[in-house]
Amino acid sequence: MARQDPAGAEVALISLGANLGDGAKALHTALAALQTVPACRLVEASSLYRSAPVDAAGPDYWNAVVAMQCGLTPDALLAWLQRLENEHGRERPQGVHNAPRTLDLDLLLFGSRRLHDERLILPHPRMHLRAFVLVPLAEIWPHWTLPDGESVAHAARRLQQAGQQIQRVGPLAIISTNS
Repeated sequence: MARQDPAGAEVALISLGANLGDGAKALHTALAALQTVPACRLVEASSLYRSAPVDAAGPDYWNAVVAMQCGLTPDALLAWLQRLENEHGRERPQGVHNAPRTLDLDLLLFGSRRLHDERLILPHPRMHLRAFVLVPLAEIWPHWTLPDGESVAHAARRLQQAGQQIQRVGPLAIISTNS
């Protein structure tokens, strides 16, 4: 059952990724959990994708992107996303850049807000460099324009042509978080 849009809600875009354990299941259960975020409503979810790591070693990633109407502040939503990552066993080893992850939830965009502090940068500063973000995003928002003026669909094609590999696997269905 769809909930009403929260008052003062803004669109938040969130990328989901995992490459440790059962990554596909982690994304399915994360999707279910995202639908319980207070003052937020899931608007759309991309398909489930599989991609090679970018600037890192390790197993392939499972990826997706969701759009939510959110009445929280960006910091409150980020705290909620990090709590969900921790519940999935996310570790953040010191000094290891792009370490493999049981669940990675990145806040890509929050309305038209621009933030730059020690916890959060919006829009996400590297989303335009990552096919694993842009291909799923292009599925749900193909005509959206990145902050540099390039369309999401064009940027996704450009990155794939440059060699970033990503493959659609199927729908991102909800798996209960009680399983």
